[in-house]
Amino acid sequence: MIEPSSLADAILEIPASEMQHFFDDLILTYNSLNDLLKDQGILRGRELAELNTRAAQAVKAARSPMEKLLVLNTYLRQQIGHVRRAMQARPPTTPTDQGVIRQAITKIGLRALAIVEHVKIIAEGKKEVAFNSAQTRDFLAGREGKAPSRRDTIRALRRAEKLCPALLCGHAPGDGRQTMRLTGRADDLRHSDIIKDDRDQAQGQRSRMEEIKVIFFKEGVRHAGF
Repeated sequence: MIEPSSLADAILEIPASEMQHFFDDLILTYNSLNDLLKDQGILRGRELAELNTRAAQAVKAARSPMEKLLVLNTYLRQQIGHVRRAMQARPPTTPTDQGVIRQAITKIGLRALAIVEHVKIIAEGKKEVAFNSAQTRDFLAGREGKAPSRRDTIRALRRAEKLCPALLCGHAPGDGRQTMRLTGRADDLRHSDIIKDDRDQAQGQRSRMEEIKVIFFKEGVRHAGF
């Protein structure tokens, strides 16, 4: 957090071009927050239009450049206030919250996609390919820095089977430990596309908290009508 500092005794001479540049940057910030409010459904339609109209009229009515900056900054704080209240209105996250479950499923889905692509690579030049759970754990450990649990490894293998019709997930024959593995024909793998899982598409969305990131600079001054 930046602490306020006193400029009361300073005498500043600021070129009009620099003042205009700062004003334009503030408008870009306002427009970025405006997009955020709209995209996240915090303010939409008439309510958002009325906010923009009030802000534009107030800035245009200001008589001096400094007054314009102060007025625009006031409306920036209003936008931030809307974002803060929307975030505070969200229910607290708990270990059993659905959001946590969605993230876990998404992680399994991402692992499954990586496994399918890896199996396709190691199948090159072969007639058939087999990839067991021990190999899968080593592969994922190399990608993530830590091996997943046996349960999560098997979940990823089963999801990989659903994503790629050419792969079959089952127990290795004659293995008393009942090791799970993926098997498939290399030729089938070359002509098999990954099936898009609707659950991954919906649950792979980043959480709303992660999406609420303010982008301060965009090309062009737009939306607000200043």
